Amino acid sequence: MYSELISRAERLAGDGRRRRILGIAGAPGAGKGTVAERVLDALGDRAVLVPMDGFHLANAQLRRLGRADRKGAPDTFDAAGYVALLRRIREGSETVFAPSFHREIEESFAAEIAVDPDVPLIITEGNYLLLDTPPWAPVRGLLDECWFLAPDDDERVQRLIDRHVRYGRTLAEATEWVHRSDERNAAVVAATRDRADLIVEGDPS
Repeated sequence: MYSELISRAERLAGDGRRRRILGIAGAPGAGKGTVAERVLDALGDRAVLVPMDGFHLANAQLRRLGRADRKGAPDTFDAAGYVALLRRIREGSETVFAPSFHREIEESFAAEIAVDPDVPLIITEGNYLLLDTPPWAPVRGLLDECWFLAPDDDERVQRLIDRHVRYGRTLAEATEWVHRSDERNAAVVAATRDRADLIVEGDPS
């Protein structure tokens, strides 16, 4: 399956005369980052990865807004900022600097990813690329192609729990967070799959 995905990405990159944006969507724990990195490795300097997660609101803002206990929900991101960045990237007339999320501290670093104007393919991955409600709705129209990852749900949930434990939560805390917060977000994301160009069932191999 990875060979097919890489071939699709290479066709999008084309001859480099027109910039394209590839989106990779899916629920929390679906493997979006893993797939994006595999495609990026295959395309080398013809692609740059700009994850949606760089637009997480800072923890201080989430506390101020009373949203810290559901970080990862659609309204805990700067969606308008993400849309604005994609528009600048699509224009492709200048180097654009994008933020990057660091899970080990649960914060984003501004301007960490450089997107030079001569890069033909931009890969972006995140939960809410296919949402059709404001302020997320414009994202779909800025993507030339979008894939939706649909792995086995039990495996996806276990990956999420393992990831939360790896980054500092106890097993009990991780399990509670996944079933209360992440799975609520997963239900929102699942309803958007029909807007994708390609649905990838199971984990690619």
